[in-house]
Amino acid sequence: MTKTQQQDDADSVSGVSSIRQPLWTPKDPNSTNTFRFMNYVNSKRSLSLKTYDELYSWSVTDIESFWADVWEYTGTVFSQPYVDVMEKEKLMDEIPKWFTGARLNYAENVFAANNDPQRTAIYSVGEGRSLKNLSFSQLQEQVRLCASAMRKAGLAVGDRVAGYVPNVTEAVVAFLAAASIGAVWSSTSTDFGSTAVLDRFIQIEPKLLFSTDATGYNGKVHSHTAKLAAVAQELPTVQKVIVIPFGPDLESDLSDIAHNACSWSDFINSADSDYVLEFEQLPFEHPLFILFSSGTTGKPKCLVHSAGGLLLQHRKEHQITQDLGKDDIMLYYTTTGWMMWNWLVGALTVGTAIVLYEGSPFKPEISTLWQLVDSLGITAFGTSAKYIQSLEDMGYRPKEHHRLDTLMAIYSTASPLKPNSFDFVYQHIKADVCLSSITGGTDICSLFCGANTSLPVYRGEVQTRALGMAIECWIENSMSVLGQSGDMVCVKPFPCMPVFFWGDQGNKRYHAAYFGYYPHVWYHGDYMIIDQITGGVHMLGRSDGTLNPAGVRFGSAELYNIVDTYPEIADSLVVGQHQGVDERVLMFLEMADGYELSTDIVKRISTHIRSQLSPRHVPALILPVTGGIPYTVNGKKVEIAVKKLVSDLYRVSQELGVEKALESVKADEKTTSTLANPESLEQFYYMPELLK
Repeated sequence: MTKTQQQDDADSVSGVSSIRQPLWTPKDPNSTNTFRFMNYVNSKRSLSLKTYDELYSWSVTDIESFWADVWEYTGTVFSQPYVDVMEKEKLMDEIPKWFTGARLNYAENVFAANNDPQRTAIYSVGEGRSLKNLSFSQLQEQVRLCASAMRKAGLAVGDRVAGYVPNVTEAVVAFLAAASIGAVWSSTSTDFGSTAVLDRFIQIEPKLLFSTDATGYNGKVHSHTAKLAAVAQELPTVQKVIVIPFGPDLESDLSDIAHNACSWSDFINSADSDYVLEFEQLPFEHPLFILFSSGTTGKPKCLVHSAGGLLLQHRKEHQITQDLGKDDIMLYYTTTGWMMWNWLVGALTVGTAIVLYEGSPFKPEISTLWQLVDSLGITAFGTSAKYIQSLEDMGYRPKEHHRLDTLMAIYSTASPLKPNSFDFVYQHIKADVCLSSITGGTDICSLFCGANTSLPVYRGEVQTRALGMAIECWIENSMSVLGQSGDMVCVKPFPCMPVFFWGDQGNKRYHAAYFGYYPHVWYHGDYMIIDQITGGVHMLGRSDGTLNPAGVRFGSAELYNIVDTYPEIADSLVVGQHQGVDERVLMFLEMADGYELSTDIVKRISTHIRSQLSPRHVPALILPVTGGIPYTVNGKKVEIAVKKLVSDLYRVSQELGVEKALESVKADEKTTSTLANPESLEQFYYMPELLK
């Protein structure tokens, strides 16, 4: 295929017209923080950068100067200055240290970012929970008391604090208190099963465990005590279990949960009233968070993220490229088990107020989150691509019911935002809004490509590669290309690389995860196209879920973007199924109400894919599902686990027969406990077509 043909394919998949008309353009790019930062750099370094492209090129060429300027421009608070921006003569896979010699504290930077102590820092609301506000001064007082209680419980620098918690204010307080001490925070959401939680927390041996007695979701109150008790019983290192009540009072006997359990109020009341909040001064690379990989293909990896790295990275993203500050309020619909929670909390470091919402986004009614936008004056709204698609499927058009006059930005992640979802946002939510499909991940707890208020928005595209992130698209022989699909790589170090994996002797798992594919270069595992005209990015799915029939590699998103144009189809899943040395492409379709998968629909889809993409893209099988498409609790389609399941079923059926395959091949509990709808996996056992 020629380069021109491949670009034409990219255009048809992304939905970008050949004219390249933007859906949104900034009114005055020169008034954005990106351009203010560029002017700052020009003045400081006697440069003459004029465009974002020039700024980006400089940021990934002179990376030490760029990150030094981010440090200064964003107002980093420190007790000891750095000696060197980055360790010299170290390759990327040697994990160079940044800002050596510096001493700082993440929590101190949060409170230093605000100069009005009475301004609201946190709004918290959700199913079964009324709206509560906490000012920056009240937040600091809660952090002071919690930190004192933690110290009295024996917590010290480097100890781990675990949260099996809902998205509530107490979780943020506990995290910031731990950060003030130099302890390391790690959290999972309450919808995780006990097995999935233990697979994560057992590895890091926490000293304190924060949780709750119940949660509210989908119009019901769900007791959490049995799952919490099962987790607490298997964590011998935990010296105290602190239980946050769902309602005004705990409804459970704490002794039924653990012998060392206490209520949140009792824990806070144990603090010394005269304790002065101390901010431990620590190296730039000191651990702040431990995040976990999905665990769908093995034991979850424990990714240790540094306080300095995330402080600079989140401030660069929120303050410089997203224009967030003290006048803004951000809501990101997330759980504490998703990196977007950490990213949301990171907005506090630039003085932006955050909204914590716990529960279903559609309860008590579909308008719940949009009512909050109007009532609180939210300026930045974050969600998943699936949520936006759900609004469209339900026929709900927010702009017909809400003012949304304060809303300036919408962020979408978890999966690539479909071109038709771009149309929906601009037609039925708000025309004058910076819509940013963003991509990065747990691996960096931030973004590789994403939002920038100084740039236009094009249909189906992530706006840009992020400043300081040397992202390239590679094909065979490590060739960097534009306008062609290939592997997302990062070719130069960046401060928010994990400092290490917990328990990973010799960094073996770390190197295997990111540096085993291309020597000395970060291989992220995503498939992408960098548009040679707009500079935007098309995300095409996971490389490890990349479809590879007869040696032709392409991403599942290329097929989703075509199938999603069919009103007869509610949802879809595309995976490869290994069959010996080759694999075939399987497409599973969940039909919309009133429709069945007919021969005619299959033929139309196949013809459409063949004409818009290529004959190689046409699935070998197109099958209906009745049990729903599998999703993780964070709204991501479960491709890799289904690919493994159907491939194992085929392999074992060929070796031992169908009955043995159905008996022996099962999705393990580690996988099912991270799914929002684990029962959806059962349907794949009863499709005889998969075994042929």
